Amino acid sequence: MAMDSAQELFEHELEDIYYAEHELLDVLDQLAEQTDHEEITRAFEEHREETEGHIDRVEQVFEMIGEPPEEEECEGIQGLVEEHRELADMDPDQDVLDIGNVTAAQKTEHYEIAAYGNLALMADRLGMDEAGDLLHENLEEEEAALEKLKDLTDQYDFETAAA
Repeated sequence: MAMDSAQELFEHELEDIYYAEHELLDVLDQLAEQTDHEEITRAFEEHREETEGHIDRVEQVFEMIGEPPEEEECEGIQGLVEEHRELADMDPDQDVLDIGNVTAAQKTEHYEIAAYGNLALMADRLGMDEAGDLLHENLEEEEAALEKLKDLTDQYDFETAAA
């Protein structure tokens, strides 16, 4: 299939992040269940709720452009999820798993930040101001989630995990 316009690229990328957000709903549940650290677990649960809002906003963008919400398989997110599953399958010590969960979540936040940053820019440049506003809102929440994860990593007792 040929992609002949920035609008088509925008729609393709929107389908990609729509798929990614749906995948991450399940992953955030798994991370919360796997994690023993209360504050980290709570961060995953809170971000899952935010992710539901991201999906709602993406659906609104689809409506604004007159397209039904569709998912395009997101190989980037699939790779990050598989990478984390491999770590979890190694049966790591609980402290090591907690750190691994936080770092896996940070990687996905970076991916989502890049995706939403590009989508918001495209929407703005294509004159879709309302869609751009919704995508910027998702971007800001992803950036805040990343900062929270970084703070949790900074506070984590690595010496206990190293023992």
